[in-house]
Formats: sequence, C-alpha cells, structure tokens
Amino acid sequence: QLQLVESGGGLVQPGGSLRLSCAGSGFTLDHYAMGWFRQAPGKEREGVICIDSNSGRINYLDSVKGRFTISRDNAKNTVYLQMNSLKPEDTAVYSCAARYYSCSAYDPVYEYWGQGTQVTVSS
Repeated sequence: QLQLVESGGGLVQPGGSLRLSCAGSGFTLDHYAMGWFRQAPGKEREGVICIDSNSGRINYLDSVKGRFTISRDNAKNTVYLQMNSLKPEDTAVYSCAARYYSCSAYDPVYEYWGQGTQVTVSS
C-alpha cells in the first residue's frame, strides 16, 4: 500500500474557504515535492500549486496566487492546500501528487497520485 489520500473537499459559497489534506501512506513525503492539480469537467488537468522538498519554494498558478497556500506537516506525513476567496471557476476535482525533490508543471513525471476530491464553489 503506497498511496496518497485527499480529503476536505465539498460545497462552498463564493468567497468561502476550504482546506484540503493529502496524507501519505506507505512512504514519507518529506523528500518529495508535493503538488496539487485540478481538473474541471471538459477541461485539461492543470497544476495549481506545488512546494519543493529541499528549498520549500512554492510555485503558483497565476489565477490562485494570493488566495491559495500550501504547507507541510511532516510529523503527520500530510500536505495541506488552504483555499481562500474561492470562486466558481475553482470548481474541479483536486488531486495531490508527489515526485522527488523539485516541482514540475509536467504532470506525467509525478510518481504518486491521490484519487481526487471534489470542490464545488456555488451560491
């Protein structure tokens, strides 16, 4: 059993907040860059935000910068996505992914993927 499991998705009104969690099972996340991706119906999957392993540098999708933040809790082997000021355009299935050390915008290079969690932003 080597997997990532997301949780925390749901329905929220525009302007609201959600915190997504991504917990690792069977391996430790501290040596991995951790990224969040999302895919809306009929659209391509896109990288949202990612944090490097060594430097802690965070890479953002322009449309979420200033609204979303990513953080680690190595003791819990978990990475979080804090989502504030949510917009209807943020509605998508959000997945976490891991690869060694550094972030990449090219999603096929990520070694491990979660199953995804639905985020719906609607009034």
